[in-house]
Amino acid sequence: MKMLHLVTNRKLIPDGNIFRVVEESVNAGIDSIILREKDLDYRSLYEIAKKIKIITDKRNVPLIINGNLDVAEDLNCHGFHIGFNCIQNKIPKFNGIIGVSIHSVEEAIKAQNLGADYIIAGHIFQTDCKKGLKPRGIEFIKELKQNLQIPIISIGGINENNIKSIYESGSSGVAIMSSIMESDNISNTIKRLK
Repeated sequence: MKMLHLVTNRKLIPDGNIFRVVEESVNAGIDSIILREKDLDYRSLYEIAKKIKIITDKRNVPLIINGNLDVAEDLNCHGFHIGFNCIQNKIPKFNGIIGVSIHSVEEAIKAQNLGADYIIAGHIFQTDCKKGLKPRGIEFIKELKQNLQIPIISIGGINENNIKSIYESGSSGVAIMSSIMESDNISNTIKRLK
């Protein structure tokens, strides 16, 4: 089963309405929402996450909080996501799934050994979110696949023209940010990706 995950970035949304984007994505069949609004403090993130969780719960879509364990715990979210550089030899305890963003095979293996349920690997293709940084490409996924037992979710520059190659390389899921956040027809974008 190939999974399609949405990673949020409210600053990319033309009308700034993150709730509309989440609702349209959930209705269009997105498999999970990863709320990644790193600039927000606890209170602001909590308020946004609380409203989003009402939307995701209606459709049984998992809500994963990126980077703020307290918000994930206090709202009893499905998952918590953290960057590899934040784990320092142990992954926080959380009553749900835990994902880790990695940028090398070594980091991925370490994250798996520390108990991560999945990893997000990137960036695979050229993307405006990582201007000037060389993409890691399809070979990176293949190498990860050979070394890991946990699911690999690929991120970075993925679109309807290259998504098939991602899955063929061994990725169990894809995380999308810009093309959904900036879309003027989210339902269409998600259907084409799926």
